[in-house]
Amino acid sequence: MGVWKFIQDQVLGMKWLNGLFGSLLGALGLDTGSRWGGSIQFFLYDVTKITILLCTLIFVISYIQSYFPPERSKKILGRFHGLWANCIAALLGTVTPFCSCSSIPLFIGFTSAGLPVGVTFSFLISSPMVDLGSLVLLMSIFGAKVAVVYVIFGLIVAVAGGTIIEKLHMERYVEDFIKNASGVDIDSPTLTQGERLVYARDQVVSTFRKVFPYILIGVGIGAVIHNWIPEHVVAAVLGGSNPFGVVLATLIGVPMYADIFGTIPIAEALLYKGAQLGTVLSFMMGVTTLSLPSMIMLRKAVKPRLLGLFIVICTVGIIIVGYLFNLLQPLLV
Repeated sequence: MGVWKFIQDQVLGMKWLNGLFGSLLGALGLDTGSRWGGSIQFFLYDVTKITILLCTLIFVISYIQSYFPPERSKKILGRFHGLWANCIAALLGTVTPFCSCSSIPLFIGFTSAGLPVGVTFSFLISSPMVDLGSLVLLMSIFGAKVAVVYVIFGLIVAVAGGTIIEKLHMERYVEDFIKNASGVDIDSPTLTQGERLVYARDQVVSTFRKVFPYILIGVGIGAVIHNWIPEHVVAAVLGGSNPFGVVLATLIGVPMYADIFGTIPIAEALLYKGAQLGTVLSFMMGVTTLSLPSMIMLRKAVKPRLLGLFIVICTVGIIIVGYLFNLLQPLLV
């Protein structure tokens, strides 16, 4: 137990880094107990920690992803049918890109290749919500139990959402240009170990350039919440005294555009200030799964009725998960 706590606090959570920044700022004459000093310490610590985790995770996950190019993923999904196909699609979503805007092109490719639309939607829901990066990041801040339960609930939402879409026969609401596209089976070349490492490195560079501005914004917002907003204000709006906190957090998160790396600092600060666990996780899920830019991209691939159903399923699923987490919070935190 002591070893795991050390890994969670000092390896994943990097609390030593927070102490280091506190000492450095103190040596410069800055009082980290003040609002400004605390904000600067929070900002430097979280930006550095998340950047280190981000680059490490992208490299590892991209290396794993090099074994699952779209053609191979399509063949894997094609071997399964019914509920099993939805489960495999949701699991494949955990080793794919970090945001829904990146996973939508893969969704379009899978749909064009003739895979059932419910299966491809299970992939689309899972990909931004429960990737391996979210598991490690959540573990670094909220602990292993919260991270594992979050991933399990996210996979359940992905499988259930895809199954509902499949049972309602919503394939007729996929845009014609996608349905009429001819899928071409191209065997992916076998990459050497060196090529996989180069691919992983390139993914780190390209993803970091896209994600880093949102990290700065997210950590900045988290620093403000952490040091400037009174605890009683956050507790009144997102705490246990407000039965609609989960709904409010989900609806606030939906129109935003960020990824899990940008939303975790906000969630961490809100939880510290008295927000309920399920409420902040609902906010994170709303941001990562239903961002406005990704919905605009998805609209080009599906008709309004299917897009609306997708949004409703995800929103209801996220809200249910939020309330479940709030009920389980005494056992998880």
